Amino acid sequence: MKKTGIFFLSLVLCVGLFSVSKAMAEQNPTICAVHPFTGRFAFAGIHGADAMEDAIGMANAEGGVNGKKIEYYWADGEYKNDVGIAAFKRLYAQHKPHCMWAQSTGMTKALAPEINSRYKVLYSAYTFAEMAANPKENPYMFLAGPTYAEMFAVLLKYIAKEKPGANIAFFYSDTEFGREPIPAGRELCKKMGLKLVAEEISKVGGVDISTQILDMKRKKVDYCIFQGFVVTPIQTVIKQAKDYAFKCKFMGTFWSTEKHLLDQLKGFADQYMGVTAYSYYYQDEFPMIKKIRAWNKKHHPKFAEYRSQAYMQVFMGTTLFVEALRRADKTGAITGDSLAKAIQSIKNFDVGGLMPPVTIKNNSIPVGRVVRGNLKTLKFDPVSDWISLD
Repeated sequence: MKKTGIFFLSLVLCVGLFSVSKAMAEQNPTICAVHPFTGRFAFAGIHGADAMEDAIGMANAEGGVNGKKIEYYWADGEYKNDVGIAAFKRLYAQHKPHCMWAQSTGMTKALAPEINSRYKVLYSAYTFAEMAANPKENPYMFLAGPTYAEMFAVLLKYIAKEKPGANIAFFYSDTEFGREPIPAGRELCKKMGLKLVAEEISKVGGVDISTQILDMKRKKVDYCIFQGFVVTPIQTVIKQAKDYAFKCKFMGTFWSTEKHLLDQLKGFADQYMGVTAYSYYYQDEFPMIKKIRAWNKKHHPKFAEYRSQAYMQVFMGTTLFVEALRRADKTGAITGDSLAKAIQSIKNFDVGGLMPPVTIKNNSIPVGRVVRGNLKTLKFDPVSDWISLD
């Protein structure tokens, strides 16, 4: 009786495991995402969620992953770590995705240990944090663009060519986002022969910045690079600099090189430069931008006139998810390990002008372009070609 019971139990377990394995093998390629639909980063989440849906829709219309339809599920993380992590775990439990997109740098850092040990999904996020571009420590993570430190490198490379030995200031928010690339920036200045003469720190949304402006003027800063802000206090610094007769070239990284900053600057738009990782929505000379615009006109008519760079970031990330899924599927099994190998194998991948042909290096794409605000159009115009980092 006892032996029969054990045999029966073993049989049930074997059948159960076989059923689970079969279900996983038959599962369609699945992408899940936690977007910040609410909270102070909602502007990115709203555009980014559409971008992921659009990129997946386009891919499915063209045959999906080698004939298999891609499934997509999402949740709102409210730009709060606890809410986002709970949403991530809920999505994983319900859908067992192959790829996951998350809402922030903080969430990425918090989840990293479990991504490595438990989830083993191909992972990216609304971030350019350096830790997500470290295949040795975080092999399942990648960035759909340059790290924040690589953005600093693009700007500093541009400055070093324009004015060798220039005086530099870093103006950053007192946040994880703001501090992220500063240590690397210090080293880059030394390496490029530039003088880092000031580091100014402000709260996000800070308005009392006269002390920082006067300090930069006293130290004869030639170029000021902002990090860790989206709009405020950048527009305030630029406008008040004129009142203090402080002449300087102001620059910023990805999240502050967006049209809504130029809308705030208005008559000062040409006083701001930045680095971007992607072509802009209005650069429809590029085939992929033209395709995105046509898709939005049909599926999102209220956004037909403009899509933010957050849209482009998530569209690029999703495009890389899809390409990795296709490559992994051809190896015979879509797993975290086969996806990690697939993403690292991407070289000179044509993305239709959304970026230059993409090569993943150390799980990021170390390339960017310097742009300047246009006073008449309130759009960004390129002032450099794409700058690649060795």
